[in-house]
Parts: sequence; C-alpha cells; structure tokens
Amino acid sequence: MAEHNPHYTMAREQRSSHNSVDDDKLEEGVPVEPVNESLIAEVTGAAFDDPNLDKEHLAFDDESPYPEVRSAVANTDDPTMPVSTLRSWVIGVIWAILIPGLNQFFFFRYPSVTITGIVAQLLSFPIGRAAAAFLPNWSIFGLKLNPGPFTVKEHVLVTIMATVGWQSAYATDIIAVQRVYYNQIYNFSYQWFLVMSTQLIGFSIGGVAKRFLVSPPSMIWPTNLVNCALFNTLHSQQYAGIGTRGGISRERFFVYGFIGSFVWYFFPGYIFQALSYFSWVTWIRPDNTTIAQLFGYVHGMGMSTITFDWSQIAYIGSPLATPWWAEANIFAGFLFFFWFLCPVLHFTNTWYGEYMPISSRTSYDNTGGEYDVTKILTPEGTIDLEAYHSYSPLFISTTFAISYGLSFASITATLMHAFLYFRKQIWVQARRSLHEQADIHARLMSRYPQVPEWWYLIVFATMFAIGIISIEVWPTQMPVWAFILALVISFSYVIPIGMIQAITNQQVGLNVITELIIGYALPGRPIAMMMFKTWGYITMAQALQFTSDFKLGHYMKIPPRTMFTAQVFAAVVAGTVQLGVQAWMFTNIRDMCDPKQPDKFICPSTEVFGTASIITQWGVIGPGLQFSKGQTYYGSCDPMAPKQKVPKQFLEIRELVSAAAEFLPVIFNGTGLIPPATAINYVPWAAVGFIFQYVVRRRHFSWWTKYNYVLSAALDSGVAISIVVIFFCLQYPENGRIGENTLSKWWGNTVPFDGADGNGIPIRQLAKGEKFGPATW
Repeated sequence: MAEHNPHYTMAREQRSSHNSVDDDKLEEGVPVEPVNESLIAEVTGAAFDDPNLDKEHLAFDDESPYPEVRSAVANTDDPTMPVSTLRSWVIGVIWAILIPGLNQFFFFRYPSVTITGIVAQLLSFPIGRAAAAFLPNWSIFGLKLNPGPFTVKEHVLVTIMATVGWQSAYATDIIAVQRVYYNQIYNFSYQWFLVMSTQLIGFSIGGVAKRFLVSPPSMIWPTNLVNCALFNTLHSQQYAGIGTRGGISRERFFVYGFIGSFVWYFFPGYIFQALSYFSWVTWIRPDNTTIAQLFGYVHGMGMSTITFDWSQIAYIGSPLATPWWAEANIFAGFLFFFWFLCPVLHFTNTWYGEYMPISSRTSYDNTGGEYDVTKILTPEGTIDLEAYHSYSPLFISTTFAISYGLSFASITATLMHAFLYFRKQIWVQARRSLHEQADIHARLMSRYPQVPEWWYLIVFATMFAIGIISIEVWPTQMPVWAFILALVISFSYVIPIGMIQAITNQQVGLNVITELIIGYALPGRPIAMMMFKTWGYITMAQALQFTSDFKLGHYMKIPPRTMFTAQVFAAVVAGTVQLGVQAWMFTNIRDMCDPKQPDKFICPSTEVFGTASIITQWGVIGPGLQFSKGQTYYGSCDPMAPKQKVPKQFLEIRELVSAAAEFLPVIFNGTGLIPPATAINYVPWAAVGFIFQYVVRRRHFSWWTKYNYVLSAALDSGVAISIVVIFFCLQYPENGRIGENTLSKWWGNTVPFDGADGNGIPIRQLAKGEKFGPATW
C-alpha cells in the first residue's frame, strides 16, 4: 500500500543515542544504563508528576520521551514537502461540503448513519493518489495542478478540512427546536450568525491555549496518535520508534485488520445483533425485572459484560489509545458508582427508582409514563406553576441522577486538580516559547512562521459581534450579560479540561454546569437556555477540537498558518452547508420531525434537545424545582450536600469520594456517558485496554510499539466503512424494508430488545390510576 515518496523521506539529524533506551534491549532483558533523572522534567516539559511518563522507555535528544509518540510519529521533517496545494484545497473543500452535508441530512433520520473523520482519512488517500497520477502538470495562476506525488502533509490538510465540521453543528438543533417546538422561524441571517458564532468563537481561545496544550511534549493527545499511525502507515516505508522489530509490515497488518473488522461487523451490526447486545443472562428469564435491571443492556446495568462488537467496545473511545492508568481509574469509578452505589440506591427505592428502569434517558411522571411537557406549558412556552403542581414532579432514572451528580463533581474537581497539579506547568508554559521546548517535534515546528496573535483576535471580535447581533436583533430572551458569562465559563475551563484531555483522552463536559447556572439565573426561558449552553459548552469543545487538530498538525509538521486558514475556512463552509441542507429539508420534506414521518425523518435528536430545553435541562421547570433543598434530587448534584433519602451508611463513603474529587476528576467524568452507555461499553473496554495497554505493552513492548496504534486505526476504520455500507446498501433503500419480515424478525435480531429489559419494565409496576412519589411538590 505504501509507495516510496521522495518528499517523505529526509535524512535524520545527528542523533545522540547515549541517553536513549533501546526498546528491543528492554524487551530482551538486557540491562540498560539508568536514565538521568535531572533531564526528565526538562525533556518532557511536565512540571507535574506525569502519569504517562514511562521511565523504563525514555528517550532524549532527537526522540520524543514518550514511547506512545515515538511509535506513531516520525521525528523528522521535510520543510520543502508540498502542503497547501491546489489539489489538497480542492479535495479538502469537497469533503468539507460532502461530509457535513450528508451528516446533517441523516442527522434528522432514524436509524441514522454518521460519516466519521476516519472515513475521510481513508478515502482521501486513493483520491489524492489518483489526482497525482492523472491530473495534467498544468499551472493556473502560478499554482501547479499536479506538483508530484500526493504527500502525507497534503493528506493531513485534507483530513483536517474534512473533519473540522463533520458533526452537525450544535446550534442547528436550536434552530430546529425553535421551528418545531416554538414555531419561531427566523431568516437565514439569524441562523448563519448563530451557527458561525458558536462554531468559530472557540477557535480564538484555542489559539491562545496552544502554548499550554500543543507545544509541551507531555500533552500527548492519545487519539491523535491513532491518526498519525495511519498516516505514516499509508505513506511511509520507514517507521519511527519500533527498533528492529521484525514481522509483517504495518501496511499489511493494517489491511488484514481492516478487512477483518469490515467483514465481521456485518454480523453484530446487521445479521446477528445479539452478538452486539450479548445480554445472555436476560435471555434465560426475559420477563424477570430484577434480572433485567442488573444484566440487561438496553435499560439495565449490563452485568452480562460480553459483547462481540468493536463499536460497543470503542463507544467511549478506543481502548488501544487511552493510557492504561486512565482506563483503570475510569473503570474503578464505574465499579463503585454504577455497579455498587447505583444498585444499592435503586433497590432501596431511593429517588423512587424502582418505579422506573434503572437506566434510561427518558424523564417520567408519577404514573410511570413519559413526562408530558405540554401539560405544564403556557402558550408562550414557559412553565405554568399551577399546572405543574397539579400534574407531577419530574423523575429520572437512578443512573441518570448519579450521572448528574458526577457531572457536578467533575466540574469542581477539574479546577481543583488543575490548581494542585498543573499550576506550575501553566506558569512555565506561559513564559516559554516554541523553540525553547526540549521536544524534537517542537524544535522542528519552530522553523515555521507561527500564527500571529492578532489573527485570533480578529476571529474573536468578529464572532463576538455577530453573536451579539443574533441575540439582540431577534427575540431570543437572552441578555448580553448572559452571553458574556457563557464565554467566561467556557474560556475559564479550556486549559484545565484541555490538559486532562491531552493526558487522559477524556473530555470533561460543561453542559450540565451551564444548564444549572442559566436555569437559576433565567428560569422559564428555554431559547436563552439553549443558547447559553451552546456558547458555554460548545465554545470550549470547539476550542479543544481546534487545539487537538493543531496537535495533529504539530506531530505531522504542518505549517501553523496553513493549518489555521484551512480550519477556519472549512468550518465556515461546513456550517453554511449544514444550514442550507437543514433549510432545504424543512422546506421540501413533508411532515418533517413528525413521529410518523413516512421516510423516518423523525428528528430524534431535535426531540431530545427540545424536551431538554423545556424540562430535563431545566429550561422551564428550573433547577430550583429539581435539585434545590427539599426537592427530590437535592444532594445528587452536590456531593457535599447532606441528603436525607440517601441511606446513612453511605454518607461517610460519599464524603470520602468528595475528597477524592480534588485529585481524580477522571473518575467522575469517565462515566459521563451513562446513560445510555452501560457496562457493555466499560467492562470490555477496560479488559481490552488491560490486555494491550498493560500486558502487551509490558511483555511485548516492540510489538506494541509497531502495531498497537495501527490495530486501533484498522478496527476503527473497518467498522466505520462497514456501517456506511450497511446503511446505504441494506437499511436506507426502500425505507428499511429490506429483510423486514425475514432477517429482522429472527431470534438473533430480536432477543436483545424483547422482554423486561428491551421494554424498560420497572420492578414496581403501578395499577391503573395509581401514582408514586411525594404527596406534594
């Protein structure tokens, strides 16, 4: 698959090997000279106790001190290699139109498909190779159509343009909810201003955070290493950091893994879905509600623990990319909070949990049915307190309540953790320039002109201005001070959360804390709540996406100014395309977002987002009626608050856990995807991580160095392409009627979704007309 590329290979600089540790010698048990402890902090750039630092496999001078980076990233650079070519921009812009447009189209359909960045990364390679082979060697305005072989740097630039806006822009859901739930249809200018401001304003703070999150070698960004391994596998015949390890080549290993993953996914993903939801215990007694609550995968705790589906295993991130120490902490948190504390609280009927499934993202009323939003709304879309008190308080499942509590704990723990562990690192990096970094990659990148600070300032000022326009010109009920407060919250968390993500591969979310703040500050304003949450949360997420891409460019030696221009331009194109696709769909698709829409454009995410704007996230009800003192879930959102309904024997445990929050935010945040995630997504994930990131890494280090990240890329790629093929060839045609009376009906595709687990039957079932919960609220 790899072809010798004259631009890719460059003579290495003189290497001082006397301070390097030979990976093969370590694996063979040959004694090596102890590392120089005085150089470690300087070489790693980590002014803290770095959990990713492996002192047995350190390297100095012309190698990264981290074996993970050495195994995936080349420590050489060719500054003459073409990057910003006409063909790379054309291919990148086409992807920036196609992927966001298609993903936005299918975003409103159920079942849906998402074309991920790794699909673009894979498909861009043969497209680029074909362009290099068949385009004529002409020049247009001095730009060559075909400057030679398709280079790895061109490939990286194309991939970044394809992925910077591949997901549906968060703000497009605000526009859809306004149209569907509140009958507010504003013009395209409002929509464009809102989407551009929420998508791009984070880029400005992301640029400032570069010196803290990109330049230091200790900020490894594990997910990027999988992409780097794939890029180098496709383009290089020489691999960095693998010693003299023999065996098949990386590209052949990738091909074998990709084909196996692609073919196998047809079984758990389409032919035999019970292999994916392998809740075998519930199949023995499918109608037993207690077994369903503990061992089910749909509405249970997933204690069956087995799956044969890589998409389930990698649902929370590839276990081959996340460091083992982080996986161990997350798994420990999962065991305590969701396999110990959650069942105890649920089966003691705390928060009236036995009247609902133990794990569900749906909100319930006191009859056990789904909460009917319309019963408590005024015609203006705000809460009718009299109707609320005559209808029902809102109830959520036990896992949902614990998830909220952990979200609040992770937010406070993140700031404390950053202060205790990263304050010296932040201070050092604030004064250190790129060329002063000891890391070889930073030294190589210092050759390129950096992005001027005023570029970021222009982006911020422009997006801030159009954000103000979008909330002031149109009746959004959001004051300017709330907009500024949302940005302050987001910017304050970028560096602490970014450091945790760069080290652990886990991102702490700000959606819950922003919902809480705006719920108290401006209750009864659902549109303002959605906007505040988007600017307060997505701004931070976009900043970290921008920073993560810059780290990828840092590893692959992409000129920073080219990176910045490509990211901003592609983000504008992607957001505009998504708005155009969404506007066309609402104009031309009949009964759009209706639950009975014949083509299945039922808008499931819009429904969740709209309900959240009204109730679940306190846009109408407000946190005062959910989490304040005297309310049902008081204490679940504050780990330090006493809670009368929590059994007394657990109060001391909770206090210990609260103390640990200062030091282990990854424990609280790592389980943030529960629900809908269950043990099926955590136990196999931790088991695979233990095998590859601990056992194989320790006992067969050179194999791990050569193949680990390539294997992760192969498995991810195979599943991604298989999902696309299954959807477009077998599910989307004929509105999903292919095999509806044959394959879809056989036991292997129905058993996981039947019985008490699939139907979400609670332990305590109410008679008709019976209610649960407090007598007054």
